[in-house]
Amino acid sequence: MNWKTEITAAYQRVAPHVLRTPVLEIDGFGLGYPVSLKLEQVQHTGSFKARGAFNTLLSLDVPAAGLVAASGGNHGAAVAYAAQKLGHRAKIFVPELAGPAKIGLIERCGADLEVVGGVYANALTAAQAYEAETGAMQVHAYDAGPTVAGQGTVALEWEEQGLDADTVLIAVGGGGLIGGAMAWLGERRKIVAVEPVLAPTLNAALTAGEPTQVEVSGVAANALGAGKIGQICFDLAQETQVESVLVPDDAILKAQRAIWQETRQLVEPAGATALSALMCGAYKPAPGEKVAVLLCGSNLSEDPFG
Repeated sequence: MNWKTEITAAYQRVAPHVLRTPVLEIDGFGLGYPVSLKLEQVQHTGSFKARGAFNTLLSLDVPAAGLVAASGGNHGAAVAYAAQKLGHRAKIFVPELAGPAKIGLIERCGADLEVVGGVYANALTAAQAYEAETGAMQVHAYDAGPTVAGQGTVALEWEEQGLDADTVLIAVGGGGLIGGAMAWLGERRKIVAVEPVLAPTLNAALTAGEPTQVEVSGVAANALGAGKIGQICFDLAQETQVESVLVPDDAILKAQRAIWQETRQLVEPAGATALSALMCGAYKPAPGEKVAVLLCGSNLSEDPFG
């Protein structure tokens, strides 16, 4: 697949439907050097996921049975939102782990929502059964070409906004977002994959030499808890020789608080995961190395305003 062509086409396709999210340059967080932040958590439905959802719906023929998606929360909200805007039916399966705020967001976007017990994998099983039964089109959260191309528009847009960084740190769940970034940025910039110690899907796959199922838990599991990295992401990670680092939950929560205290941006734990690698030293830039961080989501499990 020619990823540059696919991502460029996706960018043109989704531009009328998504926000061009801002970039913030800040010298803070106790780092001693400046960092560029891409504020993708202010995207429609509170995460980058709207990009992949709109690209999928606009590039494929949606059947009369509509759409189905499994999600830890953010993807489901994005598919529900895109379906509502484009006039399609959508059935969304989420695990209880998603939390009331994300579940409420999906409901407000007008989708037919079903909450299942357990983790994301359970929701995916239910969604696949619904797809087989009804003929609805599955909108995969991360391991599909249109999804990855849509998420890659974040990197394209960031470069258009003047991204001046040697290294970009990105949190990893199933791999759609970082997959898109690797596909677009390729060999031109170093990409660091950041994952919680308790949800090391890409890290485990790189160690094993293939995607492998891992147990996931922790503060970011409702967004970064895919359990098994997508094949597309894994292949791109090997091709680009991505650097993988792990961060503990306490570092993620510390970064989440720091983002609020220093920028007044409210992010969920997954949204703070990439920055936490700099704050806790899991990734240490070389002297003079310019770094950038993608803040990817703002949907906390509990609504901060009730």
